[in-house]
Amino acid sequence: MAAINNVVDLSRDGDIAVVTVNSPPVNALSADVRDGLAGAFAAIAGDTGVKAAVLVCAGRTFIAGADISEFGKPPRGAALPAVQDAMESSPVPVIAAIHGTALGGGLEVALCAHYRVSDAKAKFGLPEVKLGLLPGAGGTQRLPRIVGAKKATEMVTSGAQMNAEDALASGLVDEVVDGDLTAGAIAFARRVVAEKRPLKKVRDDASKLGGTAKSLAPFFAEFRKANAKAFKGFDAPEANIKCIEAAVALPFDEGLKVERAEFMKLMTGLQSAAQRHVFFAERAAAKIDGLPADVQPLPVKKVGVIGAGTMGGGISMNFLSVGIPVTIVEMKQEALDRGVSIIRKNYENSAKKGRFSMDEVEARMGRLTPTLNMDDLADCDLIIEAVFENMAIKKDIFGKLDKIAKPGAILASNTSYLDVDEIASATSRPEYVLGMHYFSPANVMRLLEVVRGAKTDPQVLATAMAVGKQTGKIAVVAGVCHGFIGNRMLARRQQQANALLLEGAAPADIDRVLTDFGFPMGPFQMSDLAGLDIGWNAETSKGETVRDRLCEAGLRGQKNGKGFYVYDENRNRTPNPEALAIIDAYAAEKGINRRTIDDQEILERCLFPMVNEGARILAEGKAQRASDIDIVWINGYGWPVYRGGPMFWAEKDVGRERIIEVLEKMGEEVSPVLKNGWKA
Repeated sequence: MAAINNVVDLSRDGDIAVVTVNSPPVNALSADVRDGLAGAFAAIAGDTGVKAAVLVCAGRTFIAGADISEFGKPPRGAALPAVQDAMESSPVPVIAAIHGTALGGGLEVALCAHYRVSDAKAKFGLPEVKLGLLPGAGGTQRLPRIVGAKKATEMVTSGAQMNAEDALASGLVDEVVDGDLTAGAIAFARRVVAEKRPLKKVRDDASKLGGTAKSLAPFFAEFRKANAKAFKGFDAPEANIKCIEAAVALPFDEGLKVERAEFMKLMTGLQSAAQRHVFFAERAAAKIDGLPADVQPLPVKKVGVIGAGTMGGGISMNFLSVGIPVTIVEMKQEALDRGVSIIRKNYENSAKKGRFSMDEVEARMGRLTPTLNMDDLADCDLIIEAVFENMAIKKDIFGKLDKIAKPGAILASNTSYLDVDEIASATSRPEYVLGMHYFSPANVMRLLEVVRGAKTDPQVLATAMAVGKQTGKIAVVAGVCHGFIGNRMLARRQQQANALLLEGAAPADIDRVLTDFGFPMGPFQMSDLAGLDIGWNAETSKGETVRDRLCEAGLRGQKNGKGFYVYDENRNRTPNPEALAIIDAYAAEKGINRRTIDDQEILERCLFPMVNEGARILAEGKAQRASDIDIVWINGYGWPVYRGGPMFWAEKDVGRERIIEVLEKMGEEVSPVLKNGWKA
């Protein structure tokens, strides 16, 4: 075996050349890999003794995609199109042998081979849309020529993967190999040579596109219409569709020009920069500052959950779904039965949608132990409290848990605002106490704020982060402060939204500005959904706030069909004249001169104080890094991913100077971290 360079080797098995890429962890298309491939195929082209070539990868996967750490940097090494041309124009057949995942640039390289084989577990896809991009190395032109324009459109706009069985049926691979992949690929190559099969170039065969530009026009129109809601705000899906349309309508080389132009627009745009930022930010969030490298998480083989309401039930499902038994505790049998039945109903609904079998429903429910006795939590490794947001209640529970839980058990609170250190003070083991703040619905929402107390042991913190990952969450470390990261910033937005309301902006206008920005719903839609009467008490209410008066008038939100909006039986909303009249009367009583407020002021006043609060959170060390704040807001509060999170947006889109200018006009004290900038 001869080394072409440090990551690519070229060897011979008789008259079959074997090109092996070995660039851990995922054989990404780095400059070294591209250089190695270019050298290998140049050597093959110059060797008359070679009759065919096999491209295979060492390690756990075929080429899994581009090396995105190179994005935005000056180009170096062989250009990917040159490597692809060397493969496609090879004088001998090239067979790509695929295992693991052939994604993005990896699949684009495989599509330049004359034949493809894979093992039975291989996956194929072009997920660039998830980074705000499109496949820029011929993927939008070659893929529809193999799987058809319709299937290719679905794949490039969703990033969805195709399994080996479907790849074989569609012709994306020519054979699925049993046993050793390299040996099977070499045997396949010998058959290609013996049978004198042609050098099949995907680019030259338009027979599988599935129609002409004219005949496929209705499909593209309907596809856009059907996905309008999902694609709203994103640039990349439409650019991907345009490229598939070009593949249908134009010769290959002309289609490539369209792909290149659309790719460069996206690559140099803010949306892709934002989505790439999020990609790296998610990975950075898992890194915990100040934690010794050798800290190992504690084993969590059984979990206890206190409270079988919406949050407790959702939290339990996270563990049941990954095979971890849960003991769930309630005070009353009726509440316990209701909570368990909702968990079952949620699982059965998923089964009806084909996500898993009814046997799996029973398996998950079989891991659940409902009880009215807290003593049954004695053998749990992790106990999560998910009861009413009241410090006295929580401290009482933790005091009892301290006596019940075994030594070394982790005690976590699902509190969304309260002081975790004060909760820990109710125990004799504050080093085993921390916050695990889930977001509703807890079985669906990806975010988990892990709140590190002053005395939380590093191993306990590492365990909570590992448990988050194991249950499919994106866990972010937060420090102890009122509202932690997300709710602390949300409070500033809510404060401004309520002020704008009194100054003359209608609830529907404030909501519209924020949904146009990309949020799934605005603050008053959110209030109606949650219920205006959450935390409100009819006996103590004195009409001191707009919310008090709305509740006193019987406006509770969606639960009774009337809040800031009126809802019909299908939950379609229209502005509520009664609510508007209450707001008008309250403003008049307080002597507030109402005025017309434009959309820009609404947006800036709602979002700029949030950014300022994020800067304060960084200054206080309550978030480890600015990108963690972005991850919290994207995964917990619906900040649009194509805007990269509030801190990315502030710095890269709006500019800190504009934010400082507006905040100073508002009379806000500007954080020094906002003035001086922050580390991403």
